[in-house]
Amino acid sequence: MAEMKPKSVAVFNSNDIYPVSADSTMPFQQHRDILYLSGVDQEESILVLFPDAIEPKHREVLFLRETNEHIAVWEGEKLTKERAFEVSGIKTVYWLSEFDKIFFELMTQSEIIYFNTNEHYRQSVETETREARFIKATKDKFPAHTYAKSNPILQRLRSVKDDIEIDILQTACDITEKGFRRVLNFVKPEVWEFEIEAEFMHEFLRNRSDGFAYTPIIASGNNANVLHYIQNNQQCKDGHLLLMDVGASYANYSSDMTRTIPVNGRYTERQRAVYDAVLRVKDEATKLLVPGAFWKEYHVEVGKLMTSELLNLGLIDKADVQNEDPDWPAYKKYFMHGTSHHMGLDTHDYGILWEPIKAGMVFTVEPGIYIPEEGFGIRLEDDVVVQEKGEPFNLMRNIPIEAEEIEELMNS
Repeated sequence: MAEMKPKSVAVFNSNDIYPVSADSTMPFQQHRDILYLSGVDQEESILVLFPDAIEPKHREVLFLRETNEHIAVWEGEKLTKERAFEVSGIKTVYWLSEFDKIFFELMTQSEIIYFNTNEHYRQSVETETREARFIKATKDKFPAHTYAKSNPILQRLRSVKDDIEIDILQTACDITEKGFRRVLNFVKPEVWEFEIEAEFMHEFLRNRSDGFAYTPIIASGNNANVLHYIQNNQQCKDGHLLLMDVGASYANYSSDMTRTIPVNGRYTERQRAVYDAVLRVKDEATKLLVPGAFWKEYHVEVGKLMTSELLNLGLIDKADVQNEDPDWPAYKKYFMHGTSHHMGLDTHDYGILWEPIKAGMVFTVEPGIYIPEEGFGIRLEDDVVVQEKGEPFNLMRNIPIEAEEIEELMNS
């Protein structure tokens, strides 16, 4: 609210419940912005912020779907006005049926309305959201208002985590660790990728996780060279590597881990050489995530680290580097994706990429080397918190990553 312009209103809508077909629906996932601002994790909720409201009680207002005995029997408990106050700290709570009347009153007192459009750099929205319908209707009803964007404010707020958020992220990472340790005892030649996925899910749910933070990648052999391989339907063979990009969600916060392990419990000499190269890049890249650094320049520096390792592995030579296209450097043949993204309520969380990195931001660090001609790919990924001074704090410091430890655990 401190970032809003004078005489302005900001509105945040819940997500829809999305249909599948017939009477089936997807499980409800709350829009992260209204959740972040209010703690309300319920469909058909609206948050209105109006710092300059004439009546102090209208400076922050929640509108909720009115519950009744029928809803309680068929769908379970919904927020009462009293419970909504306990969850959110917002004193003024109305039922949704009163929204049009009260919102009209607030709009007559304001001059600017903040719309919550999705401006994430990876967004790809093909469905019309509840937020989009609200924006369309509001522009129609109130054409004389000036429009503003709430997203840049939220990007800056949400990208820097407070201590409570970091504690929740740590819990999500700790649950991921439990899943990984379980899988280390399970994986052997002839198991199926989907069986490994099931082992993770079992461990996540029994530790009160919401489930997977994103669709898991369980990729054995050459499947690891497909960056978004999610079929998870192949058998793991003796001599193959197994790349697992998996993270538990906890209290709507994500974790994001990648480990690459030998199906038979032992890396070959070549696999180990590539593995150690990726691990060195990850460790050195992590040190570059400091306050004041820029995301784009950071990736250029990581590219130099990777180029050096690929030269040592004989995957590229000096001529490749000398003749490289600046827009697609030589190392990109074997490491074609970015190294880091923001982490938090969303797996690819908010953060304005052209602004300097700040303490309290949480990033993944996930270099990889992918060699289809040799039948394997290796990626390693941890989640780290940028500190005021010194190296970032690794939320996944307890998850085995050194090759010797992984081999020891798999063979114990």
